[in-house]
Amino acid sequence: MLKKTHACFDVQIEDKVAHIVLSRGDAMNTMTKDFWNELPAIVREIDSEALARVIVISSTGKHFSAGMDLSVFASDGSVSSTTKNPYIAAEVFRSNIRQIQSSFNALEEARIPVLIACQGGVIGGAIDMISAGDIRWCTKDAFFCIQETNIAMTADVGTFPRLQRYIPEGWVKQMAYTGMRLKADQAKDIHLVNDVFDTQEEMMAHVMGVAKEIASKDPITVVGCKTLINYGRDHSTADTLDYIGVWNAGMMPHSHMKEAFTAMAEKRAPEFPDLGKLRNTPM
Repeated sequence: MLKKTHACFDVQIEDKVAHIVLSRGDAMNTMTKDFWNELPAIVREIDSEALARVIVISSTGKHFSAGMDLSVFASDGSVSSTTKNPYIAAEVFRSNIRQIQSSFNALEEARIPVLIACQGGVIGGAIDMISAGDIRWCTKDAFFCIQETNIAMTADVGTFPRLQRYIPEGWVKQMAYTGMRLKADQAKDIHLVNDVFDTQEEMMAHVMGVAKEIASKDPITVVGCKTLINYGRDHSTADTLDYIGVWNAGMMPHSHMKEAFTAMAEKRAPEFPDLGKLRNTPM
């Protein structure tokens, strides 16, 4: 078992499942500057070093996350906060937003699946965060809110392009235009979450069970599933079918298939090799 503690997260890796836990429950897990730096670094290390086959993200305290911490908006002496030229300030602001957006891009870009378990409030930036994951669950006390509208902002870290992939556009617009709180049962009805649980303990038992099931499968096959599902979301059926053919022609793991069939015949768990490590820096 591998354990690491960060300013905003606790990380545990066991049985090929990485569990990332938002650890500032007493502060409603607001997203501080440390949060934005730590999350992508943690996810990319797990992915690039092939430390696990699946990632689970959960939280502590009453709320999953209350979104962006006000300290992130505080003046830091940068050009955007000191210049009197609005155009220069706007360009710096845009570049800073792109950097923040990249923190959640890491969840979508990871080779391995990212599963997210939510309780209580999933507010503002937390919507951006869960939208970048692969599968979501919640407890019955959970609610989902595009809070930015309520403070005269437009959500800008990934909510709009991602959320409408999972739920009907009309619901995205209603949540965005009104800043309403979407309840847990509504979230399930519109397919934002796969299921709703009475308690966090029940939810985590289920989610970790799914994670362990994923971790037992051939990692290359699971990577292929994530890659091709995401590709199909953004491309035509014809293009996606062609890409699937190319993928299978180059990466269908015949020896792994043989192991799967042999294991079934022998009534044992199959043994598959882990993914390879990635190069962390350009050549």
